[in-house]
Amino acid sequence: MIGALLALLQVIAPPGAVISPPPAAPTSPKSLSGGGSSASAPLAPQDWSALPVLRIRQRSTTLANTSAYVHGEVVAGRCAKAIRTTQGWTLSIDLAVLMTPDGRVRRITPRAIDCPTVEQYAAGVILGARDAIDVVDADTDTWYRTSLTFAWGG
Repeated sequence: MIGALLALLQVIAPPGAVISPPPAAPTSPKSLSGGGSSASAPLAPQDWSALPVLRIRQRSTTLANTSAYVHGEVVAGRCAKAIRTTQGWTLSIDLAVLMTPDGRVRRITPRAIDCPTVEQYAAGVILGARDAIDVVDADTDTWYRTSLTFAWGG
C-alpha cells in the first residue's frame, strides 16, 4: 500500500487522460489539502465556470497506469459512475485547484461524484503533477479548474 502511494505521488497524469475544463455547476465538492496549510486556505468558489483552466505541461505517466486503479474501484463496486463508450469505459472527475503565485498547490477540491476513493485519487494525480503545472500572471493565490478522464478497455 505504501509503495502504491509513493508511486501515485510520482505520477504526472494518466495515459490517455483528457484534461479539460469541468461543467459549470459543482455539486457538494469535497476539499483535500495539497500539502500546504489547509486551515487558512479558502474554500473553492461555488461556481467553477469562471475559473481559469489549469495548464499542465506533461500528460504522460512515469510509473503506473492510473486508470487501472479507477477500474479496480469500479469492479470492486466502490464507484458506479463509469460510463460505457465504444472504446471501453471512462470515468471523469472535475477538480478545482488553489495555486500560489510561485506554483505551489494549496488545496484541491474534487467535485463529489459519490466515489470518495476515486475523488481522492484524482486529487493525488493532480498533486503528483504539481511540477508540470503552469501558473501564469498570478499575483495572489488563484483557483483553477480541470478535469481528469480515466479510461480502460472493456
